[in-house]
Amino acid sequence: MRVAVTGASGFVGGAVCRAAREAGWEVHGFGRTRTGGGLRSWDITRPAPPGLPEVDAVIHCAGGVTDWGRPEAIWAANVTGTRNVAAAFPGARFVHVSTASVYDPFRPTVRATEEEAPVTRYVNAYGASKAAAERLVAGRAVVLRPHAVYGPGDTTLLPRVLGAVRGRRLLAVGDGRQLLSLTSVGNLARACLLAAAGPVASGVFNVTDAEPVVLDDALRAILRERGVPAEPYYLPPRLATSLAAVAETAFRLLASPRPPRLTRYAAGHLAVERTLDISAARRLLGYRPAPTSFTGAASW
Repeated sequence: MRVAVTGASGFVGGAVCRAAREAGWEVHGFGRTRTGGGLRSWDITRPAPPGLPEVDAVIHCAGGVTDWGRPEAIWAANVTGTRNVAAAFPGARFVHVSTASVYDPFRPTVRATEEEAPVTRYVNAYGASKAAAERLVAGRAVVLRPHAVYGPGDTTLLPRVLGAVRGRRLLAVGDGRQLLSLTSVGNLARACLLAAAGPVASGVFNVTDAEPVVLDDALRAILRERGVPAEPYYLPPRLATSLAAVAETAFRLLASPRPPRLTRYAAGHLAVERTLDISAARRLLGYRPAPTSFTGAASW
């Protein structure tokens, strides 16, 4: 099996490359910067470089994964980038790594099935641009929707959790009993390989860990594994949203390239249930995910 992987120098793309090589596949990795290991440089907001290899499938992991930043840059990475990658490999099976952020952000996501998204309203450029990218490849790609990807090399979820620790308190939103579907990077990599090799050539699939977890249980497990002597402390959603709005205003006035520790998107996203139905991936892709685990998080 010959496969091209975009975003190969990143968290998810790197995990997919390693999983594909372990499976004995011929892997051609592309990233914005060369990091060794045979990766080729490609800024996907621009047309493909010359001399692309012949491949059986493309696993498109590259994109802008942030709820903070210039909207035009996020749209370029997620929409223009997807268009350029699809055009560069017209005869290959296309696997598009999307996100559960394409579901309606203004209401709880309760065992959501794939046909409930995309929607017409989003709170930021990330959700809107990922929805637009899905529409771009609809009917000619296998689209995977993970939620809150974590694991070795995590640059988003774990740092954000640890960044919310204040003294002996981990600031969170809601009451802590809300259910969340999480996706380990290992489960996502396995789903990508299943999608690339068959048995279906197109369709949309939620991909998460085996079962949802309770937010408070997940946060305590992370703190325990990392050896952080803190307890989750839950802010009412309205208060958290107000604090996030103030922080966002201050960061924008300072032209900070870094996001505030709490954004309105994050506050709204974690305050209610966010769970996905993965029965379609189980049935049609043969997806058999492992349960959520933070074992080894001390070394992530």
